[in-house]
Amino acid sequence: MAPNRDTIWYALREQARSWADGEPALASFVYTTVLSQPSFESALSFHLAKKIGGRFLNHMQGREIILESLQGNAGIVDAARADLDAIYQRNPACRSHLEAFLFYKGYHALEVYRTAHWFWGQRRQSMALFLQSRISRRFGVDIHPGATLGKGVMIDHASGVVIGENAVVADDVSLLHGVTLGGDGIPEEARHPQVGKGVLLSVGASVLGDVTVGAEARVGAGSLVLNNVPPDYSAVGVPARVIKGRQTARDMDHVIDDPGD
Repeated sequence: MAPNRDTIWYALREQARSWADGEPALASFVYTTVLSQPSFESALSFHLAKKIGGRFLNHMQGREIILESLQGNAGIVDAARADLDAIYQRNPACRSHLEAFLFYKGYHALEVYRTAHWFWGQRRQSMALFLQSRISRRFGVDIHPGATLGKGVMIDHASGVVIGENAVVADDVSLLHGVTLGGDGIPEEARHPQVGKGVLLSVGASVLGDVTVGAEARVGAGSLVLNNVPPDYSAVGVPARVIKGRQTARDMDHVIDDPGD
C-alpha cells in the first residue's frame, strides 16, 4: 500500500530542503519545482509541463492541460503518488522519492500518459495523440493513450517501452526498458495483452497479441510471449516456455541455456 498523500508530499519537501542545502547550485531548481509549490498536484503539473513544453506548447499551456486532467479525475493524482512510491520501494538504485520525481523519465512518461489517457476518455483524441507524441519524443516511451494502466506501476529506465492501444496493465506491475506490449498482426478487437497485478516484465521482453499474463508472474529478459502465462509462473525464451514458480534471473538464465530441453 502506498503512503498517504501527506506522507509523500512531506517526504518530497524534506528531501528537497536537504538537496538545496547540500547542493547550492541546485537550490533554485529544487525551490522552484518543489519547495515553492503549495501541493503535490501543483509540483507535478509544473514539472511535467516543463518536460513536455516546446515550440507549439509553452509551459503555461502545458500546465493548464495537465491540471485539467488532474482536476477532472482525482484518481490520476492518487496513481501518480503510488507510482512514485513504487519506484522508491522496488528500484534498489533509487535513493529517495525526490530523485525519482525530478529525474526518472519512466515516471515522467507514465504521468503524462495518464493525462493523455484522460483526454482520450473525454473523446479529445487530438490532444491525447499530441501528448503521446510528446512522450515518445521526450522520453523514448510510446504508450498509446487508449491503453489502461493501473497504479503503483514502475517503468524502469524506460527507453524503448511500447504499449499498444488495447493493452491492460494492472496495479503494481514493473516494466524494464525495451518491453513491448503489442499486437501479433492478427486483426482482433482485443489485440494487445492483459498483464495482471504484480507482474515483472524484464529487459526486452515482448508480449504480443490477445495474451494474458497472470498475477505475480515473471517474464524473462528478451523473452517472446505468444500464449497465456498462469499466475505465479515464469515465462522464458523465444518463443517463451512457461515454468512453474517465480524464477530468479539466474534460474531463468539456467533454463534458457539448458541443452537438455
